[in-house]
Amino acid sequence: MATIYFLYRSSKQSAPLTIRLQDKDDNGEKFQLEAKTEIEVSKEFWKVTRHKKRNLSGHDKNEISEVHGKLAGIENYVLSFYKKEKPSREDKDWLKTKVFEYDNPNTEDEVRSDKLTDCIQYLIDTANIRENGKKGLGLSKSRINSYKNLLKIIRTYQGNKSPYRVKDVNVSFGKAFLDWMINKSNYSESYARKKIDDLKTVCRDALTDGLEVNTQLSKVKGGKPGNNQILYLDNQEINAIKFLKLLPPYLENARKWLLFGCNIGQRGGDLLNISKDNFIERDGLKVIEIQQQKTGKQVTIPILEETEAILKDGLPEPIAIQNLNKYIKELCRRAGIDERVKGSKITMLDKDGVEIPRNDKGEYIAKGVKRKISGTFPKYELMSSHVCRRSFATNLYGILPTPLIMQITQHSTEKMLLQYIGKNSLDYARQIKDFYDLQKLRKERSGNLEVVKENIAN
Repeated sequence: MATIYFLYRSSKQSAPLTIRLQDKDDNGEKFQLEAKTEIEVSKEFWKVTRHKKRNLSGHDKNEISEVHGKLAGIENYVLSFYKKEKPSREDKDWLKTKVFEYDNPNTEDEVRSDKLTDCIQYLIDTANIRENGKKGLGLSKSRINSYKNLLKIIRTYQGNKSPYRVKDVNVSFGKAFLDWMINKSNYSESYARKKIDDLKTVCRDALTDGLEVNTQLSKVKGGKPGNNQILYLDNQEINAIKFLKLLPPYLENARKWLLFGCNIGQRGGDLLNISKDNFIERDGLKVIEIQQQKTGKQVTIPILEETEAILKDGLPEPIAIQNLNKYIKELCRRAGIDERVKGSKITMLDKDGVEIPRNDKGEYIAKGVKRKISGTFPKYELMSSHVCRRSFATNLYGILPTPLIMQITQHSTEKMLLQYIGKNSLDYARQIKDFYDLQKLRKERSGNLEVVKENIAN
């Protein structure tokens, strides 16, 4: 990661500061670029700024603050372009050019707005040149849509009031915005928190381009709520779906996708993209190889007997994920998976936040806004394609070694996997007890075998 330093490199009593950028090249070797700035200070002043001094006058403190502000501006400018342009160590003039551009801005260029809505729009407009989670360029469609939704929400929240600026996003703003999303607009807690995180990303991006943000930005709370709603299909429920009779063709096809998904543990999008090209043989082992859309990671999944049995007539027919989600609910309903459980589901609400009734075809009788609501529902209403991945991980935990499960689900740490399947201290206690019970049973069996051998010998 590139680091910026400012140096006083002159024997004179007053001189411009030097900016130094230090980083490592692709071979891991350090290199640095240097350039003179137009920020001139005295040697004595620079000593004061480098070391904490007591009893400074108000004038001195103001001067130090002003200089540090200038340094922060040029640092943010240089780092933002360094990240985008990635100059090589041989490009000695790159830093000099950027410092000149910073000190001599093109007045014909439009000055970037600090309005919150403009900053969100700017992030959306430049999404194609932004680094993504896979270290490539271009944000995903889902990330872009997430920022577009944030823009709509902020515009609604702002209403006819004066436009919010990025520097307005402080702790108080965050709490009020979160309260409005959850209690006034009926967004779920998890979604509202995610919008806060997106908002902070927008503000940090504005800071990178030299705009002023609030000093409380890092303390604005977003994050994920605790996941107490771990829903999956156990083996008994999967078997109930497996042995359903007289299904129409569209449900037969959906069942095939569901059973296949519960055997390979992948997200819905990755599951539905699997074709015959993903089935290969390596060193005599039949496997499915895919690249996960979300993580970009390569996953190799062995084809077991049960998977072969599900696919004996070939892969299921292509289907839209929205339809698969709907048909999985219908399969679970027919299989009697109707225990009332806590969870969240997408529903249509009227202007008062009341769920709109459906007709006999399951269609809403009026238009409204879609929201995720929490409550207690028949389990089948909460099922979707993601249940495949969670069922795979949960049903195999304690049977298959945890590192092998992680190789297929691609959770980065065991902690993440255990949070994903909802394991807690009581589960660990039971697992330990099961282990010792198994050891005791093995010991008893071993003792019985010795007695039998002794009797045979006599």
